[in-house]
Amino acid sequence: MKPAEQSEFSKKVMAGLQKAYANLIEFKRDRKSVLVVLKDKKIVLVKP
Repeated sequence: MKPAEQSEFSKKVMAGLQKAYANLIEFKRDRKSVLVVLKDKKIVLVKP
């Protein structure tokens, strides 16, 4: 891949991940379930 193609690909991947994270958070709120995240090398449970 050329650097310009790689940069464009990276932007598309990041946009897709942001959309997936937004959908995940919305899903967890709708179901009133706990979201598990890693923060400062510790597992944290985030309640809705």
